[in-house]
Amino acid sequence: MKLALLSSLLRAVEMAQIDLNNIAHSYLAAPSSEDDFALKKLNVSWQDGGAYALLGPSGCGKTTLLNIISGLLQPTQGAVLFDGADITTSPPEVRNIAQIFQFPVIYDTMTVYHNLAFPLQNRKVPKHEIDARVRRLADMLELSKYLPRKARDLSADEKQKISLGRGLVREDVTAILFDEPLTVIDPQLKWSLRSQLKRLHAEFNHTMIYVTHDQTEALTFADQIIVMSEGEVVQTASPQELFERPAHTFVGQFIGSPGMNVLPCALDGHHISLAGHTINVGCNVTLPSGAECIELGVRPEFVKVTDNNDALPVTVEAIEDAGRYRIARLRFRGLQLAAILPDGAPPPSETAGVLFDADNVHIYADGHLVGKRA
Repeated sequence: MKLALLSSLLRAVEMAQIDLNNIAHSYLAAPSSEDDFALKKLNVSWQDGGAYALLGPSGCGKTTLLNIISGLLQPTQGAVLFDGADITTSPPEVRNIAQIFQFPVIYDTMTVYHNLAFPLQNRKVPKHEIDARVRRLADMLELSKYLPRKARDLSADEKQKISLGRGLVREDVTAILFDEPLTVIDPQLKWSLRSQLKRLHAEFNHTMIYVTHDQTEALTFADQIIVMSEGEVVQTASPQELFERPAHTFVGQFIGSPGMNVLPCALDGHHISLAGHTINVGCNVTLPSGAECIELGVRPEFVKVTDNNDALPVTVEAIEDAGRYRIARLRFRGLQLAAILPDGAPPPSETAGVLFDADNVHIYADGHLVGKRA
């Protein structure tokens, strides 16, 4: 009775705020240390109608977290709340979640039309409404010409588009979860499909959570990105904030192409000592007590290659052409760093100098961003 009531409540709500409170998970029956946990203790909230990405390298816990939300996994510790209702032990069907996996999940013997219609037919949606939704979605996913064909006759790209459509065709879902859905999609189609997902999100306002290891997918899809590493949430922020103010050196190096330069340094008030060379950062930085590793972080976009005599002297090891821009690979007293060269700039000589944009220099203590003050 209680399960039926909760199911009815969630279906009536349709979308929901999702909260994970003190969630941790181990695949071992009796975990004895933190190292035994695939997910360390974390707290995450997803608001109604938001577009989110879970971003991180393979094995960092993204899919585990997604499966806990959908109910495919029950966490070792903590609670899963939908609009404040505790559904931690409730099965997937109660949660009213649409989940789209890395590889196509479709019925090969059905036509494309019936694959898309099936989730609606199961819920007794009127036929005229099913037809309208299926045809509209097929048009958006460029599947209209395949509607009469058997799914088994289609390419892997097209089958995954059907899988996407099956998750998107319903309007009564609490959230739509995407687990690396574009892995099997041809690279030329990925940008188009990401754009279509953004348009669908704007139109239907579903809560969407997108798992990926690809920073381009995350940055172009999501309004908020949860960056994960080794089972922990490292930072939750907008794409702009992740780029401009990474809260951890991992975020700075993982996001960006190339990633942020991270260089060991020493700190004295307004001044940073970098391998014996002093840099003025224009403000005070107060280090936390007991900090052992102090590092300077600056993105290649904010490293200027110059012949200024006051610049940090570097050796130019290589110039890489990345198409839209060129990357200078540099070395300073055993330290490697990268700089983005502006359009039309002549290639630097083998020995040059670099200047850092002081407003975009960050200081990290044991990997964590340290605040600045005037």
